[in-house]
Amino acid sequence: MRSFGGVFIAVVVAAAIVVAAFILNSKRPRVEVEQPEPANIRASGKCAECHARETAAIVHEYEMSKHAAAGVTCLDCHNAAGNQPKLDHRGFVIAKSLTSANCARCHATQYRQFLRSRHAAPSWAAVSGARDFTPEQASFAEQYHPGSVNRQPNAIATLEGSTAVSGGCDKCHNVGKPNADGSIGSCTNCHARHSASVALARLPETCGQCHMGPDHSQIEIYHESKHGVLFNAQRTSMNLNAPARKLTARDMPVPTCATCHMSGLEGQNVTHDMSERLSWYLFAEISTKRPNYALAQANMKEICLKCHTRPRIDLFFVQAEQQIASTNAIVQQAKSIIDQMHANGKLTKQPFDEPLEYTYFNMWHYDGRTSKHGAFMGGADFVQWHGNYELVSKLTEIQHAANAHP
Repeated sequence: MRSFGGVFIAVVVAAAIVVAAFILNSKRPRVEVEQPEPANIRASGKCAECHARETAAIVHEYEMSKHAAAGVTCLDCHNAAGNQPKLDHRGFVIAKSLTSANCARCHATQYRQFLRSRHAAPSWAAVSGARDFTPEQASFAEQYHPGSVNRQPNAIATLEGSTAVSGGCDKCHNVGKPNADGSIGSCTNCHARHSASVALARLPETCGQCHMGPDHSQIEIYHESKHGVLFNAQRTSMNLNAPARKLTARDMPVPTCATCHMSGLEGQNVTHDMSERLSWYLFAEISTKRPNYALAQANMKEICLKCHTRPRIDLFFVQAEQQIASTNAIVQQAKSIIDQMHANGKLTKQPFDEPLEYTYFNMWHYDGRTSKHGAFMGGADFVQWHGNYELVSKLTEIQHAANAHP
């Protein structure tokens, strides 16, 4: 009896310990008790064991990605490429930081196309000038965009100071920042880091992170346009994850920024050079045709033909180009006055030290661009109130200032 009593007590104590363990375990955070799925372990190896605890969100992002589905491992991306600085990370040797060079190991064609675009070197040079580029990098970009890299740092950015530049300008323009490994830019600005998402890059809001505001108000114009209204109404029925070379109008019956500027919709060429379908320098003070004007416009019209008839498309482009001519004429009047005032000494040669220089800059850099982009993107209010009204208002102000100081 004494022996049975001892066994009984031992069983009760053991059961209590087991029950207590279950209770304690149930109180632990999910991230501590849930183990990565076998498929994820195969793809990410030991990385997931730690990062599921320490940075759980990136593991989840990775699990949802096409990279994970294709068996691309963490080390496939995080291995150092070329001369990248290396980091000893818990027994693994990885790149200290990733750049477009890491992506280019698998996506070489897309990277080469990107290098030809204004998103590459011209983007960073628009703020910082040529100082951060090697002569070879500058020469390459200048082939496609003359004058875009061999320039001085932005005068406005210089006046605003380093804090405004690092906290503002650089956050968008670093899409074309030169990296220490010799590459340019970052693919993750559009695709994100661990989800590496095509769908994300196709969303208007992704482009709108940078293409917004008074000097390049494309996202605001898009959402005013019929394209934007239809996209917001039909978003849930679209297949934004469709493979780029197999994208059809059934997947995306309404265009986003990427559809028109990059996509291979219904057999069109896929490109990461957003300039390929642009026929005018709309961002310029006085807009002129791009060197590839005819081909670029033909390529863009081919995209339009997926939804619209040829006569409607041709009329749309004719009217948009008429708006360019009208905007150019108004800006040219103001430019001639400002140039004459500089020549006569009524304005100093120092940039942006007098209010009238800001008036003129706002006129072409904000209002002129807005008018032209509105015309090409179907944003009526941006053509008129945000565009032409402001243009004529500022032209009157400049004319009045010139007449007041004969």
